[in-house]
Formats: sequence, structure tokens, C-alpha cells
Amino acid sequence: MAISRRSSKKVKGERRNVVCLYGTVLLKLLLYRIPAAILLILILVLWSSSTTIISGRFVHVCVSSRKLTNLYCLSAGSQPNFQIPLQHTHSHPAVWESETTTTTTLTTKELQNSSSSNSYIIKQIIEVPEASNQPTPSNSSESMNKKEINNNEQNYSSSSNETTVKLASAATGDGGRAITVGSEEEEEIAMKAIEEQLREQRSWINNNNNGGAAECGGRGIYVYELPAKFNKELVGQCGEMVPWMDFCKYFSNEGLGEAIPELGNGWYNTHQYALEPIFHSRVLKHPCRVYNQEEAKLFYVPYYGGLDILRWHFKDNVTNALKDTLGLELIQWLSAQKPWAQNSGKDHVFVLGKISWDFRRDANGNNNGYNRNNPSWGTKFLELDQLQNPIKLLIERQPWHQNDVGIPHPTFFHPHTDDDVFAWQWKALRSERKYLVGFAGGARPDSSENIRSLLIDHCTTTEDGRLCRHVNCTTGDCERPRVVIELFLESEFCLQPPGDSPTRKSVFDSLISGCIPVFFDPFTAYYQYPWHLPEDYSKYSVMIDKKELKRSGENVVKKLEGISLEKREEMRSYIVYELMPGLVYGDSNNVMEKFQDAYHIAISNLLQRVSML
Repeated sequence: MAISRRSSKKVKGERRNVVCLYGTVLLKLLLYRIPAAILLILILVLWSSSTTIISGRFVHVCVSSRKLTNLYCLSAGSQPNFQIPLQHTHSHPAVWESETTTTTTLTTKELQNSSSSNSYIIKQIIEVPEASNQPTPSNSSESMNKKEINNNEQNYSSSSNETTVKLASAATGDGGRAITVGSEEEEEIAMKAIEEQLREQRSWINNNNNGGAAECGGRGIYVYELPAKFNKELVGQCGEMVPWMDFCKYFSNEGLGEAIPELGNGWYNTHQYALEPIFHSRVLKHPCRVYNQEEAKLFYVPYYGGLDILRWHFKDNVTNALKDTLGLELIQWLSAQKPWAQNSGKDHVFVLGKISWDFRRDANGNNNGYNRNNPSWGTKFLELDQLQNPIKLLIERQPWHQNDVGIPHPTFFHPHTDDDVFAWQWKALRSERKYLVGFAGGARPDSSENIRSLLIDHCTTTEDGRLCRHVNCTTGDCERPRVVIELFLESEFCLQPPGDSPTRKSVFDSLISGCIPVFFDPFTAYYQYPWHLPEDYSKYSVMIDKKELKRSGENVVKKLEGISLEKREEMRSYIVYELMPGLVYGDSNNVMEKFQDAYHIAISNLLQRVSML
């Protein structure tokens, strides 16, 4: 384990302090002539109430007040050298604290090596971007101060230098490794390969279940009763998951977070990474759930992998082995279960509340080429051989992995009844659209390939201020769900440029508000959610190619102004009536009968898929 000189000295100092402490206690005991038997008992008590961890050349002792699950205890025996940047420029409409922003994910190595600046850029994602030498953060929550963690997506910068098109084994036979596509012909082949995978995933859609009631038909769902360390205990670490923020308020109400009564019934301050407990609570109450493995067709593994990895993202001196420990223990546990071996995991499903890239560090410690700056980022969980057959539901899929299926980010709206949905549809359709265009996010001044700064310039320089409204996340407004939702309710179109990963929670917040999303990259939505968004994207969105936009210099606001009012109303009606109910996750006790929500669509299609095995 690599440790800086400062950290090494600090650890040695702490060891000396521990020795001095024990020495002082022993000396006082001897001075007061405490009998040897009592002295021996005291020593045994001290030893039994501590945890000894051997890490490299160091032995760390965490006494009883510091549990074995304590992150500091497990990291390096002392508190990591957390460096939180002073500068900040948010940029992403989505949320951590119920907002529209994205998280700047700093690597351990970058934190250690930085001496001249407190802000950083982590570049990663589909496109294998080049490393940036700029010291200023470039992402949706662009800085690492305490406000920034109220963000929406994981921190990866999209770069269009190397096109977002990468092929998997379906097109290249290279075992699923991403490759950079060069010529237009190769790009076309890559797109066709991805689209073919999406068609395959759409073939699993269950078109026979039109109502809210489940149709089990002998297709039972078995929920593994995992040891608590794989889920409940991870939620229990909410107060120490990141050093500068308490996540616990987001995991109340079975992962929905605290209620937001001013927005109406069913509105909660839901964290973008809360999908795992939300989904788990729903499956536990599913009418098709069975308790006998022999009666099951689908096996749900309630492993909170997103929370597992989140607790290590911002900790210093964390080894890859430590990050991978829990995932490997899970595989070992599953291997002992009879159903796992029967179909080689094909009838098993994992629901992961972070993006696919966070789980794809390969066996050599590389992020499969998509994060050169930080090859140790994330875990290797989804790269394990045992994880290739099961279905993985994620808020962002890897486009060239057949068994990665994208499902919607959790929004703030979790209806309980059909009437809750009807009431919100009525409000979204009748809301006064004061602005033609709305954008909640921050600029990327140090990323020449990112179009956010360009879009903000288009928005803020319009002659008529009523044409476009920009909510700048650097002001803290994006930390209030009501501000974001009101922006989307008052705008005809909502700009949704890529942030640090292609997808954004903001996409779904805008859709449920009846705001027509404007995309600049097909990977933001079109290649992500085959079960929840239609193949004909022109029904619900506008696509403006980011390369063409930069080349032409055309103003986005002016371009959108050319779309007729009739077309806007047609698209909005389709979004609100046809899409919106299927993009939200109802609460676990919901009694909806007329609508299928995002969870119901996902579980119904999973049952359809296993029936085809």
C-alpha cells in the first residue's frame, strides 16, 4: 500500500501514542500495586475489545469505539488525508440532495499527488477521453466541497475526441473489450451492433400485462436472504459513506428519503443512488414472491453494490483488494446456493444503483481503457466471469454488454395511488410554460469538448430573457428539488447535454414534468433504456448532434424556437400520458392498478425473459 511520507509519519506518531497510552496505564497499575490477576484481566479486556489489522508493513489497532466496519480503521489505520477543493462549478441537473448536479469523483492517487490545487478532473466514460491537465474541476458537481456531493451522476467526463462508439464482442469478437472506432464505416458497424443488442433486450418485453396486477403464471420470484453485510449494514454506514456528508436522511422511508409536502403527495428527497433499497423493498412485497426455491423462476440478489463501492470512492489509501472484498464474498456465498449452479446464473438478477463503469475495473487493475487517469477506479465486480450470465439492472448500462439493462434513475416522485399519478399528469399538462428552454447545470470551461459552456452562452445571450432560463448549480439552487422541478414545469424544452457520464437523473426529472428533453448524444438515453423509452425517440425528444452543433455555430434556442407549438403539445401529451407513469417508482405500499411504474415494467420483463430460457 502506497502511503505518503506525511501519512507514514502520522501513522508512526499514532503508534507511538498508542504505546505511550498503554505504557502509562500499566505504570499506574503497577504503582498502585494492583494484584497480578486483576492486571492480567485488564490486559485481556483491552485486547479483546480491539481489532488488529495488518496492512503491508503496518499493524493498525482499532479499539472498541472504532468498529471493524469503520472506514478509517479499514483504510490505513488513521484518517485519510481528505483534500476538499475550494473551487466549485457544478454542472448537472440531477441530484444527490434532491438536486440537479453530478459528483466529482477524486481518486486516491490524485488526492495524494496534488499539491498546487484543490480541484481536479476525472475523465472517464464510454469514450476513453484524454487526461486533462487542468486543475479546475470539470463535472456536474464539479468540486469536492461539501455542497458538491449533492450531485446526480458519477464523475466521468465525456470527450468527443474519441467517439462514444465502442464495440463489444458482438461486433468484433474481442471478448467484450471496448475499442475506439476510427472510420465512419467502423462507427456505423458499432452503432448497428449496439442497436441489435437493444432489439434483443426489447424482445424480452412482456406485452401481455396491461394492468397493475402481477400475472405470475408459475413464475415465482425468490429473494435471497443475504447476510446483512451485503445490504442492511451498508445502509447503516450512511453517516460515514463520504467524509463530508451524512447520507442517512436519503435512506429513510425505504430509500425514498424525506417527504417534500410542498410538491404534493408522493414527493420525496430521493438520492440518485437509492435505487438498490427502493427496488429491494418492492420485490419483498411482490405478489409473485415465493419462499421455496423450487417454485421460483427468477432469483433476485439484494446486494447493494452501489453503496458498497460508494463508501470507498473518497477514501484515501484504499487498495483494490479491499474494494473487491465484499463482491468476491458474495460470489463465494452464491456459489454455495443450489439455484446459482442450475442455470449458471442466467435466471438471477442484480440491481445496482450506480453506473456500469463503476464496477468494471479489470483483473489487471485497469478500467478497460475508459479511465486512464485512474486505473484503480471502482471494483471489478461486473468483470468477474461469474457475473456474465446474470441480468444486471443499472441506472446506466454499458452499451456493448448484452446483459446490462438500463432502468430509470429514481426521481423525486413516488406515487402511492392512481390518483397521485392523475393529479400530477393534470398539473404537468396545465403548467404555464413561461420559458421556451430551461437548463439546470454548470459550465465546463476547462473542457473544450464539452458543450455545456456553449449551451449556457446560447441561453444567456438571447435577446428575449423569456426564451431561456438557466439555473446555475454553482449557486446552490440545484440543491433544492422544488427549484429544479419548477424550472422543468415552466419550460417547453430541457437541455440534457452529457455530463461526466452520458446519462443524467435530470432526464427523468424533466420527463415527468412534461419538459421535452433535448439530447446531444445518443448514449444519454437512446442506447440506455429499451424497456422504458420507445425506440422511436422522436416521439418524446429532440436530438441535436453535438459535433454538428459546434461545427455549424447555430444557436440552440433559435433552433428549438422553430419547432411548432402543435408539435410541442403532441410530444408533451405523449410524454405525460404514455411515458411518465412508467418512469417513476411507486412507494413499496402503493395500490396503483391502472398504471405500471418503472419497477413493475422491469420486474414484468424479467419474468418474461426467464420464461424464455
